[in-house]
Amino acid sequence: MIDTSKRRPLASRQSRWANRAATRLAQAGVTPNQISVAGMAAALLAGGCLAVAPDAGPWGRAAGLVLAALFCQARLLCNLLDGMVAVEGGKGAPDGPFWNEFPDRVSDILILVGAGIGAGVPALGWAAAAMAVLTAYVRELGVTCGAPADFGGPMAKQHRMALMTGAALLAIPEPQVLRIALWIIVALAGLTALCRSLRLVRFLKRGRG
Repeated sequence: MIDTSKRRPLASRQSRWANRAATRLAQAGVTPNQISVAGMAAALLAGGCLAVAPDAGPWGRAAGLVLAALFCQARLLCNLLDGMVAVEGGKGAPDGPFWNEFPDRVSDILILVGAGIGAGVPALGWAAAAMAVLTAYVRELGVTCGAPADFGGPMAKQHRMALMTGAALLAIPEPQVLRIALWIIVALAGLTALCRSLRLVRFLKRGRG
């Protein structure tokens, strides 16, 4: 039995198109773990496009950044469908929890470090990736301590990907947008980790009640 109490609340999970897609994937024999790996591959392509597009000339930059935006959204789509195929499609596997979490952390690193390289500040990309991983770490630490899974923002995964998608498109005329977006992620993901930490500490002080 899959524990759905640790599932990220998503309105898109109730949409007709998502349910149809998940049903067709399950019927085709596609596993949730395979979808999770596909999401990681999409993140690799997004990060690669973000890394090389800004120096590819006007047309190459435009094409690369549009692809980066599409691959960021493809990553989110895979993150949505892997859980739906596992839960609603009844295809969950014993190693599912690993494949549900590990590719997400790798995906954040690939996309944000790629953006840092493209913006000419790799260290800033790594800093944004570290803050993104930290937000997930605090959430998982809370679950380990018996707290409900905390998916609160202001810069949770869906917010990071929305920001990077928009930044990729806005960077077509102005490449410096990538640098600005990374600074926003560093600041707000750090704030997210702090807020989650404070909520966890309050939970523990209440005696997990």
